[in-house]
Formats: sequence, structure tokens, C-alpha cells
Amino acid sequence: MLARIYRPAKTAMQSGRAKTSDWLLEFEPASARHVDPLTGWTQSTDMNGQVRLTFATREEAVAYAGKHGIAFQLFEPKEPKKILKAYADNFATNRRQSWTH
Repeated sequence: MLARIYRPAKTAMQSGRAKTSDWLLEFEPASARHVDPLTGWTQSTDMNGQVRLTFATREEAVAYAGKHGIAFQLFEPKEPKKILKAYADNFATNRRQSWTH
């Protein structure tokens, strides 16, 4: 039973950083999903796939996994590089790109 400990990235549907400060512990799927022939839905016999634990810090998540004997992989978050922009740059005379319309 292998678990992943990571901090989730922001979704593409939001511009803010909501729900990205907590650390998550999720279990890797133990078995492959298969299609139910009657309904066409996918199903799995792995109940650990439904478990998703939230921690305030990375150290708390690692301590929890160590205390309960859970093997884990730790994924460090990649910080996005900041691009400083200003609306006035669209009208600057020394633009790097030509005006498109």
C-alpha cells in the first residue's frame, strides 16, 4: 500500500490559490479499474482509493504515514515563476511584440 503526499496545484478554473496550502495523503490504486458490463460505469475493488487525508504541513503528513507504517512518496511542489505585468505595457512605445489588431 503506497501513498502519495503532495500539495495540490491550483485548478485551471480559478485564478486564486484557494485549497492549495494544505498537504494531501492519497493512496495509489492497488488494482486496475474495470467497466461494468450492465451500466458501463467503471468500478474498482480498492477502497483505499477513496481515502484522502488533509494535513496543514508536510511534516504532519509524513509523521502520520510513519506512525501508521504507510510507505509513501513525497512530491515537493513546484513554485510557479511570477510574471509581472501591467496593463499600461499594452500601450508602451517600446513593445517587444507588434500590435496585433
